[in-house]
Amino acid sequence: MKHALAVLLCAFFASRPGRAADLPALRGFSSQSSASERDWEEKFRGLPDRAKIRNYFERLTARPHHLGSAYDKDNAEWMLSRFKEWGLDAKMESYEVLFPTPKERLLELTEPTRFKARLQEPPVLGDPTSSQQNEQLPSYNAYSIDGDVTAPVVYANYGAPEDYEELERLGVSVKGAIVIVRYGANFRGIKPKLAAEHGAVGCIIYSDPRDDGYFAGDVYPQGPYRPKDGVQRGSVMDLTVYPGDPLTPGIGATKNASRLTLAQAAPVLTKIPTLPISYADAQPILAAMGGPTAPERWRGALPITYRLGPGPAKARLKVAFNWDLKPVYDVIARISGSVYPDEWIVRGNHHDAWVNGADDPISGASALMEEARALGALLRQGWKPKRTIFYCLWDGEEEGLIGSTEWAEDHASDLIRNAAVYINSDNSGRGFLQVSGSHTLEKLVNEIAREVEDPETRMSLWKRLQLNRIANRPAERQELRERSDLRIDPLGSGSDYTAFIDHLGIAALNVGFGGEGGSGVYHSIYDDFYWYTHFSDADFSYGRALAQFAGLSVVRLADADLLPYDFSDFTNTIHRYVDDVERLARDQRDQIVETNREIEEGVFTASADPRGKSVPPAKQAVPEPLNFTPLQDGLAALERSAAQYDRALARVSENGGAALGRASIRDANAKLIAVERALTSPEGLPGRPWFKNQIYAPGFYTGYGSKTLPGVRESIEQKQWAQAQQQIARLGKVLENAGEAIQSAAAVLARVAGQ
Repeated sequence: MKHALAVLLCAFFASRPGRAADLPALRGFSSQSSASERDWEEKFRGLPDRAKIRNYFERLTARPHHLGSAYDKDNAEWMLSRFKEWGLDAKMESYEVLFPTPKERLLELTEPTRFKARLQEPPVLGDPTSSQQNEQLPSYNAYSIDGDVTAPVVYANYGAPEDYEELERLGVSVKGAIVIVRYGANFRGIKPKLAAEHGAVGCIIYSDPRDDGYFAGDVYPQGPYRPKDGVQRGSVMDLTVYPGDPLTPGIGATKNASRLTLAQAAPVLTKIPTLPISYADAQPILAAMGGPTAPERWRGALPITYRLGPGPAKARLKVAFNWDLKPVYDVIARISGSVYPDEWIVRGNHHDAWVNGADDPISGASALMEEARALGALLRQGWKPKRTIFYCLWDGEEEGLIGSTEWAEDHASDLIRNAAVYINSDNSGRGFLQVSGSHTLEKLVNEIAREVEDPETRMSLWKRLQLNRIANRPAERQELRERSDLRIDPLGSGSDYTAFIDHLGIAALNVGFGGEGGSGVYHSIYDDFYWYTHFSDADFSYGRALAQFAGLSVVRLADADLLPYDFSDFTNTIHRYVDDVERLARDQRDQIVETNREIEEGVFTASADPRGKSVPPAKQAVPEPLNFTPLQDGLAALERSAAQYDRALARVSENGGAALGRASIRDANAKLIAVERALTSPEGLPGRPWFKNQIYAPGFYTGYGSKTLPGVRESIEQKQWAQAQQQIARLGKVLENAGEAIQSAAAVLARVAGQ
């Protein structure tokens, strides 16, 4: 009876359409290697364990672990020991970097009344780690310069370029003032940068309850949002110039590295003293301000009338720092490849935090650790990845992407020669899959997303994301229903992928989950185990999903016979970006023409309140239309090459893809890796030579947010018309070079198919 049942079960499972042998070959695999790959991936998918993720998470968040702290090093040593325990070849790599910590912080309202800001986050009853005050870094902005200034206060909304344009229109100057701005809209380091460019002498950054406080929902500990005394710490280093250690740009901050002086590092430091505060500390200052009422969209949720100033409010801002060198501890584990050991897949997440850092970064770091444990288990079962895999836990990310940047700069020549893909995660919660990255990996992302289950809805990550976008992006519904691949967003900066994609030209992804729950504890003492297990991924099911998604991506990339880059989605996206910058140029020119006409007609004077103060904009010279022919020619060459590659790949995939097993496929992989490098330019972006990628970069005045085709786009936005024309020619050549690199890979595949 038992034998008969076994025969029936075997027949049933053998007939299932989802059986690995019956499924089409995976991209980059032969039919034979696909079957084996699916078996290993199925084994891997079942290994990540929520309980283990929770254990890592609780241990790593038990104490504050900022750069240079005792527990930061203790965590690094503990993670290193776990990697070794799981059978991985692991080591610590350390660098010495500049890390200022505060020795004096003062903010007080001196006129028309007196108020001294508390600058302190109180512990929360029931949250055990929020009371670890002796180990917590106080609330401050790292890489603010020292300063002591007393001046009138001006409110500048989010401190974005358009906000200063509006202040100018309203006749309000920030020259000689202390600017108060709210967090949001752009990277915090952009806020003092722009304030200083407009003549301010100091910058205060506060969290408005409209953005992440009581306006959004219940505040902590009753809910997930920022309480009145919560403060967002953070670096204000100008990461648009270069990230990493301010004293060693472009080189690893090894013990014997040649270092700049503090004065020489000034381009990435603020020009004015800067301090973050809570909305409890901000309210008395904002309430004391006079001047025009702020525009409606500038008004937050405090129970006051938001006014612009200057006066009668005057404040004193004083900050001073210890400018010390501190060690960063990067934990690096390596799994050597069995076939292509000189082709690398790099996976990373940082482990340092501003305080206890549950959401940021341990939600991602604990998932990464569980991936590494699972891969160790696969190795013991006989799995042998074809490519070398690195698992990296970075230190010093919070201060300026330091640990990853120093490692990437230190190993730059090897990475340029060998690295195929870098996969990053950072903070992660519950909700929808969130992926940004290189569009050569867009198809791979879609394939993996179809194979991982959403833990709450039980549909695939891909299907849930598609349906969510259909619900929330009405303009894209047709494409969302018809296009086989969901689009991924481009990368800017703000996490550890920056050195890999922006500086070295390595294809990169940033992955995580979010969109449900809400959060207002970012970079505060309340981002801890208690908060996370009450208001985010409480059972760590999305931590497991992250380990599955990122880990499967690593395994697929490491095992493929041919690197599974795709150039059809890539060229489709580049075409959209080219259309965007052409439209931007037309719109900018048309706006200049229209504004000049309205100035001549007196529109601005007539529409302004005669009893208020308003300054019409100045007339601008109308530029000649830009010539986009070089860019269009480069795009056409890229599209021809992508089509040629698809034809060659189809030939190689014939007859079960047996040709993918030939030794000469190694040459095709080398050519494919070179495609990403071809998207860089040795000169870098205008005024930003460290940023070499010509397709993706953080915006000069956004910091985090991506600017695609950045040399062209930002030249147009800044109305640098001659520079824009130069950048069009340069980008056209870059696209031609990328097309030639793709063509070279296609030629190798054609030879392989013909052997």
